[in-house]
Amino acid sequence: MGRTLENKKEIVADLKGTLGESTLALVIDYQGLTVAEISDLRRLLRPSGTVCKVAKNTFMGIAIQEDEKWQPLSELLKGSSAFLLVKEDFSSAIKAYQEFQKTAKKTELRGGVMDGRLLKEADIKALGDLPSKEQLMAQIAGSINALATKVAVGINEVPSSLARAVQAVSDKENGGSTETAAE
Repeated sequence: MGRTLENKKEIVADLKGTLGESTLALVIDYQGLTVAEISDLRRLLRPSGTVCKVAKNTFMGIAIQEDEKWQPLSELLKGSSAFLLVKEDFSSAIKAYQEFQKTAKKTELRGGVMDGRLLKEADIKALGDLPSKEQLMAQIAGSINALATKVAVGINEVPSSLARAVQAVSDKENGGSTETAAE
């Protein structure tokens, strides 16, 4: 039994909603994957805030039709497609997919779209090599902490330097007055 028109509209609306929340969309050829393997892929992607949708290319074509940001995705809509819709941490999502791909060896990355730009496999690999969101936050926090420490040391140094300068002037004046008294 085929899908009803209402059911098809729900699928397209769901795809539009998920795309609206996404920052990156990857298209993979999932032909040959079992249901268990797709479930494993979804489980690996979940921590990075990524959703794996298996949908007809026609449905995705209708979902992206009115959204310029996702228009380049139409070039990737051929064959059996699964869509990895990344909401948050695209670096972790790409790494999770690459990990899955190494073990399954059944999928092929066709490309992706980010900010209205079509990404080839090399572009996606470069994005995957970027540090994760948590790593970037740790690096920024470390930099801010180092800067704050340097500022605190600098602020502490001002009174110390001032005290040494006053002491030097005082010693010079005391040394100068004792020399005149000795003469």
